[in-house]
Parts: sequence; structure tokens; C-alpha cells
Amino acid sequence: MYQWSKVNFNNSKGLKLAGLYCVSASKKGPIVVVCHGLAGSKEGRGRAIEMAEELAAYDWSTFLFDFTGVGGSEGTFEDLTLTRQIDDLASAVSWCSRQGFSPIIVQGRSFGGTTALGLAAYDHRVAGVCTWAAPVTLERLVVGSSQPFRDVTEKTFTEKKVVLLKDEFLKDIKKYNITHCASLISPRPFLVIHGVQDEVVSSFEAEAIYRAAGQPKELAWIEGGDHQFTTTYRQVWKIFFSWLHKNRIR
Repeated sequence: MYQWSKVNFNNSKGLKLAGLYCVSASKKGPIVVVCHGLAGSKEGRGRAIEMAEELAAYDWSTFLFDFTGVGGSEGTFEDLTLTRQIDDLASAVSWCSRQGFSPIIVQGRSFGGTTALGLAAYDHRVAGVCTWAAPVTLERLVVGSSQPFRDVTEKTFTEKKVVLLKDEFLKDIKKYNITHCASLISPRPFLVIHGVQDEVVSSFEAEAIYRAAGQPKELAWIEGGDHQFTTTYRQVWKIFFSWLHKNRIR
């Protein structure tokens, strides 16, 4: 049994962000906060909704939200920075905490995974982290200043579109050492999931995150998995659900 509800909450700048949460039967039990990829959306073209409903069968609630400037959230997408993303995620975690959900697990895909690492390194309200196809050397995904950033969503990638960002994005990411952030997750559990056929983020990125992290940690390779896990997403879910159960993150 589960129940969907819509919510609006503010980030630290006072911008209204759009949230959608699926509450399991236990109401105020554990919750997964999902971070979508760059220019993605909280619904994940339906997959995030479906995953949340399956998680509810295991008595997990799920919180989906749109980052600033995306979907139903206020703000301008082109002003995106990693710092802004981390602030948005912190606000989402705060909302879940105020509602009494505990523990809070953060799961992020692609740039959402990078964001999850950036927050969890220093915010111990986050009880565990799972990244899917997360980049760490973000400069490699930028072709010059103010040029297309190539970490894209399913829709934009398949249509061969790119996303234009401002100089501030490149300046801001230079403030962060994502592998160092990964090293600060321990002793909280950490799971890295990466597609063997990822055409956007190299397998070396996943290995770098994993090597930097302390125990307990796991690295799962998805055979046939591309950056969006187009045909392998259910395999990803199975590994993720098993990790939640095995580590008794309750």
C-alpha cells in the first residue's frame, strides 16, 4: 500500500521547489530521496514513479523533487551550479526530516549522483548513499567555457541535444573534489552502480569513486547498461533494493 502526495518547499534562496512523495504503509519510516540527472525531472519519464511504488512494497517511502529551474520548480536552469544543486538537495532532506522520516537515504543518477556525494560528505542526516553513473571529473564533460555540457537526460541524449551553461558552472565545480567527498561517506553505507556500456561517463569515474570511499562500500557493474540504463534499469533496481535490505538501513 502507498499514497502519492504533492508538496512545494523552499530552498535557501526562497525559490519554490516542486516535490512528489510516495508514502509507504509505515508512514514515517525510512525514505529514499531521489536526485534526477542534469536537466531531468522528478518523474524520470515515469521510471522514478514506478520505482517508488515498488519500493513501497518493501515499506520504503520515496521523495522525488525537481531541482531549481527544472520541471515544476522555480528559478532559471541556465544559472545551474553544483553548489546550487547541493543546496536544493539539503532543502529536500530538511523537508523529509521535518516530516519525521528516518533514516534518509540519498540516491542520485548522473549529475544527481555527484550532487548526492557533495551533500552527504558533510551532512550526516544522510544515512547512506547510492550513485548511478555519477561523474566525478566534471571538467571533462565541458567543452570549453560556456560550451555544451554533455551529461544529459534520456530525452536530450537520444535527440542529440546539448545543454548550455554559463561560465559560473565551470568555476563552481572547480571548488569540489568529488572523490574526496566519497571518502567522507564512511562509515555510512555506499553503493556505486555503473553501466559497462556507459557512453557519457567513463568506467574510470566509478572506479575512482569506489577506490576513494571507505567501508562499507560496493561497486556494481551493469552488463549492457548505458548511461540511462535504458534496457537494464530493472537490474539496477534489484541491486539497489537488495543493498537497502542487506545493510539494514532502517
